[in-house]
Amino acid sequence: MLAILAVCASPLVFSYVTYYVIKPSSRTNYGTLLDPRQHPMPRLGSVALDGKPTELDAYKGKWLMLQVDSGNCEQACQKKLYDMRQLRIAQGKERDRVERVWLITDNEPLDTVLMREYDGTRMLRVPQATLQGWLPVEKGATVADHIYMIDPLGNLMMRFPKNADPNRIKKDLGRLLKASSIG
Repeated sequence: MLAILAVCASPLVFSYVTYYVIKPSSRTNYGTLLDPRQHPMPRLGSVALDGKPTELDAYKGKWLMLQVDSGNCEQACQKKLYDMRQLRIAQGKERDRVERVWLITDNEPLDTVLMREYDGTRMLRVPQATLQGWLPVEKGATVADHIYMIDPLGNLMMRFPKNADPNRIKKDLGRLLKASSIG
């Protein structure tokens, strides 16, 4: 009788041991997962390029790829804009679930050629101080060094490293879109 009980209970005991004691050491994501409770989205006080107040809430329901930089947009900024555009295109039929957002931290005029080249990227002007308190950075980096992901519910959930590899971001983004039924 005890042998039958042990055989029946062993899968349950084994599952608890593997869940609580044996923790997997590897991970499959490239970007750093962020706890949205530690970084709730504040009111940014952002305005569109036409001067109309527009918050990130306007894009709720879509995955947001977010980058922060000045209006001057040097080479690193342009590379991130290019990568974000290509990453969205690479998602194929799922690309409509992703929006690209560039938060501009100053009042520098934008280059018209740059605006045309990255047409479809939502460009919002936001005070730098607001972003410093909201977006986490890795050591030795600034807010402008990262690409961030915001889920369709408006939660900041992932940060990609400085000089990120677009192929690895593509895999993360593909997994996110496949696993998520929202957005």
